[in-house]
Amino acid sequence: MAQEPKRNRHHAAPRRELYIPRKTRWAIALSALGVIVVCLLITAFVRGWIELPKWPSSTDETTPPQVQEDTVIHIVAGGDVNITDRVVFAGGSGYDYSNVFMDILPVLSGADLTIANFEGNACGAPYGSQMNSAPQQLLSALQSAGVDVLQTANSHALTNGLIGLVATNDAIRAAGMQPLGTYANQREFEKYGGYLIYEVKGIRIALVAFTKGMDGRSLPEGREDCVNLLYTDYSSTYKSIDRDGITAVLQAAAAEEPDITIALLHWGGENNDLLSSSQESICSLMEGLGVDAIIGTHSHHVQKMGFREETGMFVAYCLGDLMGDAETANTSYSVLLDLEITKDGPTGQVRISGYDYTPVYLNYGDDGSLQLQRIQEALAAYESNYIASISDEAYAAMKAALSRIQSRVEG
Repeated sequence: MAQEPKRNRHHAAPRRELYIPRKTRWAIALSALGVIVVCLLITAFVRGWIELPKWPSSTDETTPPQVQEDTVIHIVAGGDVNITDRVVFAGGSGYDYSNVFMDILPVLSGADLTIANFEGNACGAPYGSQMNSAPQQLLSALQSAGVDVLQTANSHALTNGLIGLVATNDAIRAAGMQPLGTYANQREFEKYGGYLIYEVKGIRIALVAFTKGMDGRSLPEGREDCVNLLYTDYSSTYKSIDRDGITAVLQAAAAEEPDITIALLHWGGENNDLLSSSQESICSLMEGLGVDAIIGTHSHHVQKMGFREETGMFVAYCLGDLMGDAETANTSYSVLLDLEITKDGPTGQVRISGYDYTPVYLNYGDDGSLQLQRIQEALAAYESNYIASISDEAYAAMKAALSRIQSRVEG
C-alpha cells in the first residue's frame, strides 16, 4: 500500500501573552486611578462644588496686634450760683438768661460731665433774695448751657423748709438735671444712697455732696437724712466732724465700684481766703475712704487747688461765685475747673491725670444784664482792638481779677 506523502504541516506559532510584571501593573492601576481623581476634582471645581484654598501672597502684610488706646474724659465744675435779686433780674422781665452763659458755653457744654452748686431754691415766686428762689427759666438756662448736676447740699438747702427742698429737687429734675446732696425723705435717700453714679465712656464716676450747715437751720425732726452734712454741730461751731455720716455715704458709693469718686463740699469760712484745720481733717478722712477729688464752694473767693503730696488726692478748696451780686470784694470772679480723667488702655487703670481752669468774670451792664465772660479771651480781644471788646473799666477789673485768681490758685 502506497504511503501518502508526508505533508509539511505548518502549525501556527503559539500566541505569546504580553507579560507585565506585577509592580508595573500596580503602577499602571494607580496612575489610572490618579487620572480619574484629577478629572473628578477638575469637574467639581468647574461646577463650583469645591473651592481651591487661597494661599497668602508674598505681598500680604501681617496685621499688627491691636493696642488698646487710652480713654480720656473731662469733668467741669463751676462755683456758687447764688440766687439773689441781682442774679434773678439779670434775665430781665422775661427771665431770659440765654446771653448770660453765651461766652462760657464752650467750656460748660464741651465737658463730658458738668457740675455747679445751686445756692438757693426753686419753689415759686417771689423770686430773688426774699426767698432765695429762682424761676424755672434759670434752671433751664443752666441745663441748656451744659450743666448736668446741681449740688443742693449747701447753706440754702432748707431756706424754705422741707417744702422748698422738695420743690427745688423736683424743679431741677424737670429741667433735665440731677440734684445732689438733698433728699425729700428717707425713702428717696435710700433710693439714691446719698450719691450719684455716672458712667462716661466706660469710666464710672461717683459723686457725693455735703454741706457744713444750712445757715443756722436745723434738720426737720424725723427727716435727718434730707441733707448730707459734714458736722454733727452743723448749726453752731462746725468742729465735730460727722465721721459716721460721711463714712456711710462714701462706703455706699464705694460699693458701686466706681473708678473715680468726687466729693462736692460746701465748707470753710465765708468771704475770706482762710482754710480751717477741720477742712484738713475732712480731707484726710475722705482720702482714707477712697475719695479722689474734693471740689469746694461757699467762701465766694477763689482758693488754692492742686494735688496733695501725701496721696495725690486733688483738692480745689473753693471755685468762687459763678453767679452772684459781685458787690463784695473778690466775689466778681470765679473759675471753671476742668478735671482730666484717663483710663489706661493696656491696664484699665483710671486716674485723675491733670487739671486746668478757666477764669470767669461777672460783667454786669448798666441795665442790670449779666455776662459771664472768660477773662483771658476778653483781655485778648481788648488788646487786639476788637470792636466788640470790653470797656476800659472792665479791662482793668479783669486784669486785677486774673492776677488774684492766679495767685490764689497757686496757693
